Amino acid sequence: MAYDEILLERIRDVVAGEDGVSEIRMFGGVCVAINGNMACGVQQADLVVRVGPDGYDAALKDKHARPMDFTGRPLKGLVYVAPDGFKDKRSLKKWVGRGVRFAASLPKK
Repeated sequence: MAYDEILLERIRDVVAGEDGVSEIRMFGGVCVAINGNMACGVQQADLVVRVGPDGYDAALKDKHARPMDFTGRPLKGLVYVAPDGFKDKRSLKKWVGRGVRFAASLPKK
């Protein structure tokens, strides 16, 4: 399994009802986009969240978050969140909401 399909279903439940939601296969997983802009996604068992450059340092203060560095170099504005960081619906909604807010702030593609 390249990505956690159950986590993807949980994300779908959180973003249900949002305008402009789509899914894109990338990074060996699946990303959820808002108006064509990546908001969050799943890579293996991790949640990927696009918090943007301004939200990056604050996101990394969470003990479950770490830089997204699958290329060998951190991608500023994107973080991995370990499974313990989104065990319950409330914590998943918090993280996904951060990504949705950032993506929604960008121009539509």
